[in-house]
Amino acid sequence: MSEHTVPLWRDRRVREIALQAMALLGVIGVLLVLIHNLRFNLGRLGLKFGFDFLERPASFAIGDTAISFSPTDSYRRALWVGLLNTLRVMVLGIVLATILGILAGISRISSNWLVGQVAAVYVQVFRNTPLLLQLFFWYFAVFLKLPRLENRLVLPGGIYLSKRGLDLPWPALNWRTAIALLVILASIGGVIALWRWQLRSSDPEIVGRRSPWLLGLGLLALGALVLGLDWEIPEFKAETSNIVGGINLSPEFATLLVGLTVYTGAFIAEVVRAGIQSVPKGQWEAANALGLPSGLVMRLVVFPQALRVMIPPLTSEYLNLAKNSSLAIAIGYSDIYAIASTTANQTGRSLEMLLTVMAAYLTINLLISLTMNRINRSVQIKER
Repeated sequence: MSEHTVPLWRDRRVREIALQAMALLGVIGVLLVLIHNLRFNLGRLGLKFGFDFLERPASFAIGDTAISFSPTDSYRRALWVGLLNTLRVMVLGIVLATILGILAGISRISSNWLVGQVAAVYVQVFRNTPLLLQLFFWYFAVFLKLPRLENRLVLPGGIYLSKRGLDLPWPALNWRTAIALLVILASIGGVIALWRWQLRSSDPEIVGRRSPWLLGLGLLALGALVLGLDWEIPEFKAETSNIVGGINLSPEFATLLVGLTVYTGAFIAEVVRAGIQSVPKGQWEAANALGLPSGLVMRLVVFPQALRVMIPPLTSEYLNLAKNSSLAIAIGYSDIYAIASTTANQTGRSLEMLLTVMAAYLTINLLISLTMNRINRSVQIKER
């Protein structure tokens, strides 16, 4: 009995591979045409393409830097400063917006009428106004209206508010601080590991138990934070009319951080609210029937299930926050886009700077997507 042979053009796998190969060749062809046109037009205009200019002195100052920088440093270092400034805002913004969004999202479904209405007003106002206008409001109507340094606002904990920005206590850089930070990180890791073990346990007594290890690790981290760190407290020097010690957050940095946090937090609040409301009502009723307090119902029953719905849209919000940080140029904050624009104006290398900024944002967003996809896979139900 002869074996029936399927023609290659009718084999599904062959057709899929052929279509993918044709699509890849098409993309490569388009890229080659674009590169050819680019080289031709650059040659016609007498322009060069390259990144050798990055080693020249930048000849401009940067007001807000995470690392040391002077005008005699190279354009390459200036771009590194801009990238670090961008990452600083992104990381802090994602953390703070997540905390604010979770609190506002839970408040939206609160049985307390006042709490629910305040959260609803916050969400509706900040979701439905442009971010750029919000940044202008925070910058011109809030931070630039703060008193001068001589009449600064003194807040509890050694915190100063003035036109100089926000001055905060900050850990001193020494071996004692390094040990305390290691203890804090180890304690946080232990708390997370124990919490995940409790959630995955099939023993109901373990799931609902308040583990003394969690409390102990939390107290250990708190003790290391309070007692183990050497804090530099901001101090006003009248003879120099300046503040020494601690860390200073410039008005531009504070404006961008507050604007991104409040704006993105409003969107995250709706994601959290939708995720919580997606949990079947029977889950709430079953948890209440077991006599669990409302806090444990939310923490152990509702929120873990809501995470499966929340994480994909949360990824989009984090990506939007990362891209929205490029609005920093509107308020004078020196992020990578602002520094690349200054570099392009001075050197005339607009194409190189455009590609650099695109590559930076693309890399950051891909890393955010990769991280969130891994988290999303870890919270999904695994079928046996």
